[in-house]
Amino acid sequence: MELWPAIDLRGGCCVRLQQGDYGRETVFGEDPVETVKQFTSAGSRRLHIVDLEGAKDGAAIQSDLIRQMVAAAGVPCQGGGGIRSREIIESYLEAGVSRLVMGSVAIEQPDLFAELAHAFPDTLVLGLDAREGKLAARGWLETSTQLAVDVAAQSAELPLAAIVYTDIARDGMLQGPNLPALEAMVQASPHPVVASGGIAEADDLRAVAATGASGCIVGRALYDGGLTLSAAIEASSEAL
Repeated sequence: MELWPAIDLRGGCCVRLQQGDYGRETVFGEDPVETVKQFTSAGSRRLHIVDLEGAKDGAAIQSDLIRQMVAAAGVPCQGGGGIRSREIIESYLEAGVSRLVMGSVAIEQPDLFAELAHAFPDTLVLGLDAREGKLAARGWLETSTQLAVDVAAQSAELPLAAIVYTDIARDGMLQGPNLPALEAMVQASPHPVVASGGIAEADDLRAVAATGASGCIVGRALYDGGLTLSAAIEASSEAL
């Protein structure tokens, strides 16, 4: 199973939110490029980078910083946050980002998302962020009536790289993943599903792998010290 250490950006710093709440932010580092180097030197084979300001405002606000991070990484990087146009996609790909997570466009403009998915095959990742199964968008500030599993099923024919499924209630809370919801997502979609939200320990990674998920994003546990990167790599490697 693929392990994706997460680096969330706000104000040029590495931060973590709790349940997507911008008012419950913890700053874990003021030099994201150095954080990238720490992860990769410790053995990370890929990174998940999110522009939280971009997610909220719908623009590539920290694109210059992300460009520097990708250049320093030397491993595949998945980017998200504010990616809502062809121009932004092209800019990030030119910067070396391997694949791009799109959520708000997929929910609000499904025809545009489908068009972009065909224009950039095996590059776009459908970001499905849910509260009690219902999708949220625009930096999780708005919740829709659409069910995440329904949108996943409707996207079955698109040439996507993967789906990232985030359970917002678990995100940043270190309470373990929502396994039933994750299993439902894996069953609903033919695309690889990457889980996000709630990972606290190595056994959580093993449990995620048992659902059939292809990967897992890990954030706060790596920063709080509850889960070392080496232990996370070992646990995720068991499911290869």
